[in-house]
Amino acid sequence: MTRVLVAPDKFKGSLTAAEVAEAVIRGLARAVPGLHVRALPVADGGDGTLAAAAAAGFVRVPVTATGPTGEPVETAFGRRADVAVVEMADVSGLSRLPAGQQAPLTATSRGTGELIGAALADGAHRVVVGIGGSACTDGGAGMLQALGARLLDGQGREIGPGGQALQHLARVDLGQVHPSVAGAEIVVACDVDNPLTGPAGAAAVYGPQKGADEAQVALLDRNLARFADEIAVATGRDVRYAPGAGAAGGVGFAAMAVLGATLRPGIDLMLDLLDFEAQVRNADLVIVGEGSLDPQTLRGKAPVGVARMARHAGAAVVAVCGRNTLGKEQLRGAGIDAAYALADLEPDADRSMTHAAELLERLAGELAVGHLSTPGRR
Repeated sequence: MTRVLVAPDKFKGSLTAAEVAEAVIRGLARAVPGLHVRALPVADGGDGTLAAAAAAGFVRVPVTATGPTGEPVETAFGRRADVAVVEMADVSGLSRLPAGQQAPLTATSRGTGELIGAALADGAHRVVVGIGGSACTDGGAGMLQALGARLLDGQGREIGPGGQALQHLARVDLGQVHPSVAGAEIVVACDVDNPLTGPAGAAAVYGPQKGADEAQVALLDRNLARFADEIAVATGRDVRYAPGAGAAGGVGFAAMAVLGATLRPGIDLMLDLLDFEAQVRNADLVIVGEGSLDPQTLRGKAPVGVARMARHAGAAVVAVCGRNTLGKEQLRGAGIDAAYALADLEPDADRSMTHAAELLERLAGELAVGHLSTPGRR
């Protein structure tokens, strides 16, 4: 009997990765009763990272932390043995902005630091931080403050939250950084190679997505440069131009410069955490997925990472998605045999999103006819 592993990412704005997997499995089960099928939702370090970790056996540890605009939010980190998983999007992300109101100058990464600190206090020795979906452009200043760093103005007072406040920074004191940081391995899931500052930096490239206008982008870039100058004085090294320093509004920079973090591609890191190599070992068919299969997918996003490892294990790979703009050759180059899109069943995009689960069940039935009527590759 063909053995199927359903390992999708989320359909953003519509279904979580777990919900996608559940809908696909319902459709497969209806089309092929008794099919041997398992679900392993995945994520690439952004929204859904914590949920994917929980589905793979990590235990959620609840934490009340500071949201991007200072309000308390109920969040969690994942814990398994001595490894913790922190999802920046769930505490300092765009989805946590009250009423969706963007705060490009004042949004803070403090809550992310609080989660890292809570994981360290809980005994974690390895902390994996997914930094996609950030709402802030503060260079990771808030994260460092939460972990004990003192960011002081000319009068020796702590500066306020957000990238705007960095204009008042006169000195960085790292003498009180959380003592467990030095003995921990901190790994950041990061899929961009932007530097902290300059025309390809955090403010210039991602600031507008977080609500910054042209003048605010210029201000934030100057302030991030000031922050990098003071961090270099405090640490004796300057990593502002390191690939990934500009990730998540500069959290990548602070993590490398002060926390000693290493950066790894998000999907590779998450697949390691999920022990995907072992999970896929006996699969004949792997079903990947995300909301949109497009050229961005080919730049190392979840479906391609999963497909690469599935192919290495000898499994066939097909994709489900909301829409697909990739040609057959592009799909084959990414290791995907075929793609099934909700748009093929429902051309109305709004209805496709609101009825995604129902449509996915139907799509899975079509997939079953095309790919489960013959034996697997093994």
